[in-house]
Amino acid sequence: MQKEVIMETNESPMATEPVNKLMLKMGIPMILSMMLQAVYNIVDSAFVSNMKGTGEIALNALTLAFPVQMLIVAVGIGTGVGVNALLAKSLGQGDKEKASKTAGNGIFLATVIYVVFFIFGILGTKGYIATQTSNIQIAEMATQYLCICCVCSFGIIYFSIFEKVLQATGKSLYSTIAQILGAVVNIILDPILIYGMFGLPELGVKGAALATVIGQVVSCLCALSFHFKVNKEVSNGLSYIKPDETIIKGIYAIGFPAIIAQALMSVMTYALNVIFVTIGENVVTAYGLYYKIQQFILFAAFGLRDAITPIVSFNHGMNSKKRVKEGIKYGMIYTLIIMFVGFVGLEIFAEPFATIFGLSGETAKLCISAIRVISISYLFAGANVAFQGIFQALDSGVESLVISICRQFLFVVPVAWEFARLVMLGSPLWVVWTTFLIAEGLSVVIACLFMRKIYKNKILRLI
Repeated sequence: MQKEVIMETNESPMATEPVNKLMLKMGIPMILSMMLQAVYNIVDSAFVSNMKGTGEIALNALTLAFPVQMLIVAVGIGTGVGVNALLAKSLGQGDKEKASKTAGNGIFLATVIYVVFFIFGILGTKGYIATQTSNIQIAEMATQYLCICCVCSFGIIYFSIFEKVLQATGKSLYSTIAQILGAVVNIILDPILIYGMFGLPELGVKGAALATVIGQVVSCLCALSFHFKVNKEVSNGLSYIKPDETIIKGIYAIGFPAIIAQALMSVMTYALNVIFVTIGENVVTAYGLYYKIQQFILFAAFGLRDAITPIVSFNHGMNSKKRVKEGIKYGMIYTLIIMFVGFVGLEIFAEPFATIFGLSGETAKLCISAIRVISISYLFAGANVAFQGIFQALDSGVESLVISICRQFLFVVPVAWEFARLVMLGSPLWVVWTTFLIAEGLSVVIACLFMRKIYKNKILRLI
């Protein structure tokens, strides 16, 4: 029996298909999926910013709500990353029972996560928004939007698990289809619910929130259906959903650094909102809009990272040094290509991107400045993202966590605070945008040192 399991493992495309082709085959759907994840926020912003009379105020409100939306995604996707890597490694070792328990415990954890954000949506949104603004109109809009996104967050949370399970078994195309369907629903419903079309009332930011969560539920239901229909490598049943302490520890040994990595984006954005509002509300709006635009590029890199992790993890489980090294090589090359293309695209189209959202003259100029300065850091950022995926796959979660803390908090918030002070004393505003170049550059140096140590201690010992 054990011999048959090993044979099935060795015949898997994860073990036999050329790594460069496998990386593209798995990575392209994941890239599309992650880029579509960014659609939910940027589409809402595009329609909301064009609301008559209150567009820029509404856009500012969505910016204040954005960190918690990012946190929901962070915890969901981070848990999914842990499920992904542990499940892929278990399949690489030929252990279907452990793989099935991993998928089931992922569903259990999604339920716990949803309950937490549901409670926050009911009790915590108003107080949270009040820490970022004293503008009553902005606060009211932001609270309405965020409350709906939290209370109905089950769609995005459960989707994050089913998406990663599909990716771990090499069926990323199905998760991408589910993501596309949800994004299309969101795009269709946004103008209908925001502006009030086809006899429906004009709901404004509440309509944007409803369109978002409905799209997420559609993606979730599709991914759930695909999981039961095509994931033959994984068994399903209530017995697998029963919490298993060993499995949960295994998931979070890998997934916790990924959660922190994603959550730090939320913490960083919140802290920068607080810092930038001392310069002016239009700086908060400009940065918030830039951040959503650049998510298309950054999330594309995250998509490829999510291909790197199961490929390297699977072959690490098989003890294949050659394929692990190839996974690292091609993962880094492809990620850097994505970020270079993104850098060029944003430099060329900075002005059109800013004007799409109907910003006023000064705010538009600030957004263009942010795009052109911050995008210089993309190559460093791409390397850091790839390294994090590699570290997670090689059971080096601590190293991945350190890189996250450096590039999204330690080298960002204190530097931004100091640069904001200099701007208020008369320095040009673009100085504050160089924060991100400094943070990514310093972090990539640390990541290279970690990679050197991991290569010596873990990769060279493989067969």
